[in-house]
Amino acid sequence: MTNPEGAGAPEPSAGASATPALSKESPSGGRAVLSKEPAGSGDVVPDGEPLLRVSGLTKHFPVTKGIFKRQVAAVKAVDGLDFDVRAGETLGVVGESGCGKSTMGRLITRLLDSSSGTIEFGGQDITHLGTAGMRPLRRDIQMIFQDPYSSLNPRHPVGAIVGAPFKLQNVEPEGGVKKEVQRLLEVVGLNPEHYNRYPHEFSGGQRQRIGIARALALKPKLVVADEPVSALDVSIQAQVVNLLDDLQQEMGLTYVIIAHDLSVIRHVSDRIAVMYLGKIVELTDRQSLYDRPLHPYTRALLSAVPVPDPRGKAKRGSERILLQGDVPSPIKPPSGCRFHTRCWKATRICKAQEPPLVSLRTGHQVACHHPENFEDQQPDDTELLSEVEKANEQAALDKTAVAQRDREAVGKE
Repeated sequence: MTNPEGAGAPEPSAGASATPALSKESPSGGRAVLSKEPAGSGDVVPDGEPLLRVSGLTKHFPVTKGIFKRQVAAVKAVDGLDFDVRAGETLGVVGESGCGKSTMGRLITRLLDSSSGTIEFGGQDITHLGTAGMRPLRRDIQMIFQDPYSSLNPRHPVGAIVGAPFKLQNVEPEGGVKKEVQRLLEVVGLNPEHYNRYPHEFSGGQRQRIGIARALALKPKLVVADEPVSALDVSIQAQVVNLLDDLQQEMGLTYVIIAHDLSVIRHVSDRIAVMYLGKIVELTDRQSLYDRPLHPYTRALLSAVPVPDPRGKAKRGSERILLQGDVPSPIKPPSGCRFHTRCWKATRICKAQEPPLVSLRTGHQVACHHPENFEDQQPDDTELLSEVEKANEQAALDKTAVAQRDREAVGKE
């Protein structure tokens, strides 16, 4: 029996180095090349129109109580997202755990129904399409799941897993399903002879490649990748990321990639959206985001990126920013700006009024009253909440001390 860790099915090598560098110019090597037919089955998106447009998207999960399941609250996982994705580009989505990234990915692929808002794909509103209405669009919208272990059926061989989209969509590829599946396995760097093997016979990186082959089977237009490399070690991460990049160039794919690793997102993305507690707080191209972030939360995230050379970190001029406290509960998010409870620049208006997501530079949107690297949007509001809280705490201590002295004086009398 083959070793579950993949000893009998060695991981495809990325070269002489044990930890290959992430390279946008990475050659496809000995992989088969996909035909450059237009992805998907629908019409081509008109020039200038986004492939995907999301407006006011929300998803609230009800919190129930009692035997009658009475709703007492709601988890506001996604709470008002507005963005679009142009054909052929890669949108990266980053943020802390629990900020709503994965829920957003499942909403735009219609694996979850939204609470409100609209989702347009190729100019068509797909927000409320039923199962029958979505079936033709499943050819154009595919998802790569986060966990390569639980996303593959352990009872099915690889051939059945990768060939499932053809069966579900009643598509008969030229040469037959088996031949096409074997070609797809070769495209993603696996041996076509793996057709009859089961998922437990592969390593984590190989299982993720199987998931990628399944997602690409019907030549989709949009691929949503939810943490595609988070469960893999560093060397395999590089191989999978380079594979995704090569496939995008060969097939003209459009990606929405969700990740925690800011280094991976910087490598693969054209634009980046930063999420916090169900909302997008900054959206811009990768160069602007990494060179001149506008939102304090983005700056805090970037300061946490490890820099191997201490001198390089000093040259970057960014000391580690330690955020105070925990992420607030999405059941009861803070009023105003949701980041104000942890922000060192928060003032009274941040607590009272939610900042809109607006463009401060060309193509650079941010939701902040007091942005970094830009003029203050509320210059008259200068009193920091941290100073107000300290003053209030000191006043409470003084009041307690006065009361204690009064009690001691009464006791002596």
